[in-house]
Amino acid sequence: MSVTEVHPAAFVDSRAQLGAGVTVGPGTIIDRHVRVGDGTRIGAHALLTGWLTVGRECRIHHGAVLGSPPQDLKYPGIESYLSVGDRTEIREYATANLATEPGETTRIGSDCLLMAYSHVAHNAQVGDHAIVANAVQMAGYVVIEEWAIVGGGTVVHQFTRIGRHAMVGGGSRISQDVVPFVKAAGSPPRLAGINAIGLQRRGYAADVIQALERAYKILFREGRTAEDAVSRMREAGRGVAEVEQLAHFVETSARGITR
Repeated sequence: MSVTEVHPAAFVDSRAQLGAGVTVGPGTIIDRHVRVGDGTRIGAHALLTGWLTVGRECRIHHGAVLGSPPQDLKYPGIESYLSVGDRTEIREYATANLATEPGETTRIGSDCLLMAYSHVAHNAQVGDHAIVANAVQMAGYVVIEEWAIVGGGTVVHQFTRIGRHAMVGGGSRISQDVVPFVKAAGSPPRLAGINAIGLQRRGYAADVIQALERAYKILFREGRTAEDAVSRMREAGRGVAEVEQLAHFVETSARGITR
């Protein structure tokens, strides 16, 4: 196994757990409850604190702050968690907080990219392969599902969800759920159809994309109620898992959906 290397100008608490091949840059602080997986590289002047777990082969850049207390006055100061998956890259000065409630977890998945100055608030859930661009600001309890892309400078209201494979343009203000597989942008945001090019790049078959386009038309272009649209989508897209995912997302929306 590779040797773990800690710069002499870093401070790593003796109770922290660092895997094999971890590198720690100068000025970085790693507190006692932190666990870091094999092969992860941590740059200079980062802060890893709280009950934080970082997976294997991650890259944490200069000045990032992970595991700090939530920006929530209800936080009682006792054990809650932040979890980062494998192979995720967290760029300069990004921040991610612990959950608010005791025993709860803020999660960042595997193979994600969080760009500079982005913020993952308490209890947020970021799915695998998500890309969160520069200065995206999440409020508490936000969910960004797998493979979603959120453009720079976007702000996301608490409890709001952004669905899988959705693409949100930069500078948007997201206060209602963005359904899976679509493009959206603006303040207030507007939809711009199915994210067909993104789906093609990820290997989705043409018939699946066509089924999603039919479902999109049913949901957003035929003037139906959400309940009626969900029923009709399921009927028209029977057997297509992605249409079912879209229908389920709509019927479980608490804040309403972006149109």
